[in-house]
Amino acid sequence: MSTSVVAPAPALRIGSLALDVPVVLAPMAGITNTAFRRLCREYGAGLYVSEMITARALVERTPETMRLITHHPSEKTRSIQLYGVDAPTVYKAVKILSEEGLADHVDLNFGCPVPKVTRKGGGSALPWKLDLFQDIVESAVRGAGDLPVTVKMRKGIDADHLTYLDAGRIAEAAGASAVALHGRTASEFYSGQADWSAIARLKEAVTSIPVLGNGDIWSGEDGPRMMRETGADGVVVGRGCLGRPWLFGDLAAAFTGSEERHRPRLALVAQAFRRHAELLSEFFESEERGCRDIRKHVAWYFKGYPVGSEIRSALALVSSLAEVDELVERLGDAPYPTEGAEGQRGRAGSPKRVVLPENWLNSRELEGDQRERLTEGAGDTSGG
Repeated sequence: MSTSVVAPAPALRIGSLALDVPVVLAPMAGITNTAFRRLCREYGAGLYVSEMITARALVERTPETMRLITHHPSEKTRSIQLYGVDAPTVYKAVKILSEEGLADHVDLNFGCPVPKVTRKGGGSALPWKLDLFQDIVESAVRGAGDLPVTVKMRKGIDADHLTYLDAGRIAEAAGASAVALHGRTASEFYSGQADWSAIARLKEAVTSIPVLGNGDIWSGEDGPRMMRETGADGVVVGRGCLGRPWLFGDLAAAFTGSEERHRPRLALVAQAFRRHAELLSEFFESEERGCRDIRKHVAWYFKGYPVGSEIRSALALVSSLAEVDELVERLGDAPYPTEGAEGQRGRAGSPKRVVLPENWLNSRELEGDQRERLTEGAGDTSGG
């Protein structure tokens, strides 16, 4: 008599996607390109989302956008985050991804807090307009066909203009496959502590699709803790993995009950840094450009380690892999610095007034010529 092996149930299901670990890499502009996503995958598991892509640029098929949405063959689940303020354009962009087989998952950005986006009514400003938000989510779902569409958002514009509960319910009714909440308002930017209680409230309000929590996942232990405290179905990781791609391995271990964690010595951190530079050079098809890009990662990788200012400065000026090799050879080795390498990293900023279109807060619906004046904020923007 033969016996069949039953595959374990997925830790998280987002539409047709089954994830072994309930962990998602948050889109971060200039960070979560193919090179970084590949590096994180080498250490752990989960869903790895692209940098934010503007819907209009995708519809217009600008060369840089088409390059950014191209995934490496090793990326088996191709996840793309889109940003747009015009429902017909978002529909066309998602339809391109779906019909041309360019993605397996589409995430919609409603979390970006930077002024050049919010002043145009986009990012975290957009859910204030309930009709516009609903139009965009419904249009994306309609254009996606069988692709799962998810929504990433913040609590709202500020403490007096919260949007996340309304937006969560609308997204659920519109056919989204999951919603993710960063537990800060746009005005908080990345300052202070993320409000995990808001994630719990969203989970109570949205009951038929997964709710994911984002904000202050700094260690492997933080992932299961967030899910216990909020009831969330999964976690979204942003700044915590900067210079620490092995955080995804730590999260995977924590979710399976293992106490094994990456506590890398300096030599192993140097190897990861060098690997990242190599992957960036491949991504940009230019060793010089790849090495220019790795410069911004220096402080994140070597946070807490005994690396002198002279070598740090030299690493921040590298222009070739040979230079990287020569400098990391000089680093030697040192044990893991425990607390010195852990905790918050990346920009935090301070609370600030959110820049919005004129009269934006007067009504929860678009008024007058507001729709005609909406344009996509261009340039380097955050995933929120």
